[in-house]
Amino acid sequence: MDLATIIGVLLAFGLVFGAMGSDIVLFWDFPSVLIVFGGTLGGALITYPVYHILGLIAVMRNAFLCKRDTPTQLISQFVDFATRVRREGILSLEPQLKEIKDDFLRKALQLTVDGLEPQAIQDILETEIAYLEERHGHGADMLLALGGLAPAMGMIGTVIGLVLMLKSMNDPSTIGPAMAVALITTFYGAVLANLVFNPMAGKLKTRSKEEVLLRSMIIEGVMCLSRGENPRIIEEKLNSYLPPKSRKPSD
Repeated sequence: MDLATIIGVLLAFGLVFGAMGSDIVLFWDFPSVLIVFGGTLGGALITYPVYHILGLIAVMRNAFLCKRDTPTQLISQFVDFATRVRREGILSLEPQLKEIKDDFLRKALQLTVDGLEPQAIQDILETEIAYLEERHGHGADMLLALGGLAPAMGMIGTVIGLVLMLKSMNDPSTIGPAMAVALITTFYGAVLANLVFNPMAGKLKTRSKEEVLLRSMIIEGVMCLSRGENPRIIEEKLNSYLPPKSRKPSD
C-alpha cells in the first residue's frame, strides 16, 4: 500500500469534514448528488467506451498500491545475476525464473536465456515500455477528464438552483432548498475534482515515470548480462540511472 496516498486522502477529507463540525448533515443534498455524480458519470460514458469506464476502478487502485521493487533492490538482483552468469553461464538463471514476481523482469531474463540477439531483446522490451506509457497516460487522462467534468456539473447544478430560486421568489419557503442545490453542487464538484480525480491523475503519472525508470534499468541490466559484463560494471551502469543520493554504494 502507498502510505502517502492513504495519509493524503484521510488528511484532506478529515479536515474538510472536520470543518463542517456538527452541521455536516447540512451538506447532504440528494438532488445535488444526482447532478454531480450522475452528470460526471454520464459525461464520462459519452467521452469513453464502457470498457474504459469499467477499467477505471483498476486504474484508480494503482494510486493506492505499490508492489514494485526499489531501484536499489533491482541493482542488487542484477549484481547477483551477473555473478552467477560469470560463474555458471547464462542458462544458470533459468531455474530462478519461476521465483521472479515481476513479469517484465521475468520476460526479459527468459528472452536472454532463450538466446535471442541483444538487439532483438531490446526492441521487444522497449516496445512493451512504449505501450505501458500509453496505457498509463490514458488512465491519467481519463481521471483528468473526470476532474474537469465534476466542477462543470457543479456549475450546472448551481445554475439550476439559481433558476429554481429566482422562479419562486414569491414563496420564501422554497428559497432555502433551491439555494442549497445551487451551492452544494459546486461544493461536490470541487471536492471530487481537487481531492479525488486530479490528485490521483498526478499520482498515476508519477507512478508511470517510476515504472518506466525501473523497466529501463531492467533493459540495461539484461543487455549487460547478454554481453557477459563484469558485475561491478553492471552495478555502476545501473547506478547511473539514479540521483547520487539514491545510489547503492559499491561493496
